This record gives sequence, structure tokens and C-alpha cells, in this order.
Amino acid sequence: MVRGMAQAPIVAVRGEVVREVPPEIARFSVTVSARHADRQTTLTRLAARADAIRDIIDGYGPAIERRETGALRVHPERKGPRERIAAYHGSVSTTVTVVDFTVLGELMLRLADQEQTSVAGPWWALRPNSPVHREARRAAIDDALERAREYADALGARVTALVELADSGMAQQPVAMTRAAYGFGGMEVTGGPPQLNLDPQPQTVYAHIEARFTISEPEL
Repeated sequence: MVRGMAQAPIVAVRGEVVREVPPEIARFSVTVSARHADRQTTLTRLAARADAIRDIIDGYGPAIERRETGALRVHPERKGPRERIAAYHGSVSTTVTVVDFTVLGELMLRLADQEQTSVAGPWWALRPNSPVHREARRAAIDDALERAREYADALGARVTALVELADSGMAQQPVAMTRAAYGFGGMEVTGGPPQLNLDPQPQTVYAHIEARFTISEPEL
């Protein structure tokens, strides 16, 4: 959009960029469960299984960026009209952030092979402070400036100064949670332990800004 002002003509443009980049981290969750008629036995088993999971995860050292305990849930299972307690259920979940994708499949399979354990994921992502975001913002500014110059050139003018720059937003585009989104490439079963091939999912990042520039008097 171009409009005239008392001081100088102004061109208003929008700059945007869309990029696909490799993920930087992968997250998955692992949940252990226990059930027994005796509450104390349930808690003991749950704690032991949670400790076993922690030991496996910690064994991967620098490949693990973060291990976070999520919800702990223990509840009685009631049965009959008098609501007699038949058993106690317990579960605890852990979210694991992995930076070395070469061990991700192996780790998930080892955890899934533990007693009363379920695994979900992975979910690929970029770090919030990833330089990719900064590069996208700069690229959006370059795009806005290029557009302003093209409009000015079409009018026989040139860009002279920046009047205003507004960040319209920058985000990582959401993706549908499909088989490809989870990154499962399939299992290979040979004579040894099963191997899970994982294909990291590219992350789509977009940024857009709005800018207003003054231009020289058009030669109309």
C-alpha cells in the first residue's frame, strides 16, 4: 500500500518467511504402573519400577538434556455395592528430552521393555531460544525491505527511511499428529535386539512483520 503524506510518500509492506529446519530436541513420555490388593505393596512396586526407569535414562548421560517427573497418581479400585477396595492402582510419568537422536530409538525400546511400562512419542521440536527464530525474524525484515524497494522502483522512487516496524508474530507451525509426525520409521527385527528407526520430523518456522518506509517523490 502506498499513500501520500504532507512530509513524504509512504509505502507500507509485509515481510514474511517460511522455513523448514531440522529439529533440535525430541521429547517422549514414559509411564510406569503398579497394581496390588495391598496399598503398601503397590507403592513399593511403583517406586522400584520408577527407579529402574531413572537408572536406564541416566545411563545415557549427555544424550539426555532433561528428565522431568510428571503426574503421580495412586487410587483405590472399589468393587461391589459397599465399595469394597479390591486393589490399589499407581502410576507415575516422566517426560524425557533427548538431544542425541542416534540413541533415541534404542532408549525408547529399552524403556518399553520394562515391566508395566508404556512409552509415547517422540515429539520433535526446536528450543525456544533457537537461533533459527532470530534468523527467521531477520529474513522477514529483509523480505519487507525488498518489497518496499520493488514498489518504490515501480514508481520511479527509492526507499529513504524506516517509519515503523511491527512484529506481526513468529511461530512454529503446528503439525498434524500422524504416523510421520511421531517419526516412527518402523522396527527391524534381526537375530539381536529389535531396532527402531526414527526419522526426525522437519520443523516449519514462519515469521512475518509489517513495516512502513518513506520513499522519494515518485516520478509519475
